[in-house]
Amino acid sequence: MSDPVFFSANASLSLGAVAEAAGLSLPEGADPALVLTGAAPLESAGPADLAYMDNARYGDALAATRAAVCLVSPRFAARVPATTVALVTRDPYRIYAALLARLHPDAMRPASLFGSRGVSPGAHVHPDARLEENVQVDPGATIGPGAEVGSGSVIGPGAAIGPNVRIGRDCSVGAGATLTHALVGNRVIVHPGARIGQDGFGFAMGASHIKVPQIGRVIVQDDVEIGANTTIDRGASRDTVIGEGTKIDNLVQIAHNVVIGRHCVIVSGVGISGSTTLEDYVVLGGQVGVVGHLRIGRGSQIAGSSNVNKDVPPGSRWGGTPAKPVRAWFRELTTLARLAERSGKGERDESAD
Repeated sequence: MSDPVFFSANASLSLGAVAEAAGLSLPEGADPALVLTGAAPLESAGPADLAYMDNARYGDALAATRAAVCLVSPRFAARVPATTVALVTRDPYRIYAALLARLHPDAMRPASLFGSRGVSPGAHVHPDARLEENVQVDPGATIGPGAEVGSGSVIGPGAAIGPNVRIGRDCSVGAGATLTHALVGNRVIVHPGARIGQDGFGFAMGASHIKVPQIGRVIVQDDVEIGANTTIDRGASRDTVIGEGTKIDNLVQIAHNVVIGRHCVIVSGVGISGSTTLEDYVVLGGQVGVVGHLRIGRGSQIAGSSNVNKDVPPGSRWGGTPAKPVRAWFRELTTLARLAERSGKGERDESAD
């Protein structure tokens, strides 16, 4: 069996270009013309590779690396081997990410899986749909009447774009994803299997449950990324909104009328109930559950596996079930651990008698 390389470097970078892009000065004696042709982890990097290091766990790997250049935080700079050029920065990971994007631009967003240009054979584009120039539509994709897709966007195989949906420019819609009742901005990435714009879960409860028509939309602003198999329900009467620059992991459920601010981070397994608002820069750890009609304030962070059942003030760090400020949560955990330890000692003492 052959061993394909899915992301070969599309460019090379000189050490001088790396330093300039990072806003860093080269160490004395470093050759600015040194050519870097790839990036790799510390332990496998070779003499033409760029690496980075900002975690104490990898101190031994740093000391033994063969990388040509290493972006490294100040506290670890002394461990860089003499054969490796150390570029010292307080944020090596962000700089590494930016340089990696220059080496591997094809990895920045999903491309056509069929590899053709324009509308592929086997795709179904309604005559009343409007596609700008340089749109790629893979086999099996369906684009409904009145839908619009902007230039540079890619619609993956088996994806379904509903009637009158708007998709901006330079977007990627992954294989098997569905978008209905949605307005999508520019440079949005929707990974395979995501479901956007379906009914919210709305019923008037009683002896028999009456379905409440969901007549809102989903608004996805620019530069949002939505993970595989994530679901975003359309609004009941208001719109469900995902703010600019927000990043959503795989397997997240966002219910009707939810409003998510700009540049939020929502990790895998999160569930957000209806009509809740996340202000800008909120971070929800994996498997967080948020009940409906709450507000989580700007810049707040919720620890993984927590359950949020009341409003969270701006700038807070909460955790636990039910979630509370982390100091109170840690005190509870410490107290419970001490009680359990005492109880265990008592049981051992009784068994000794």
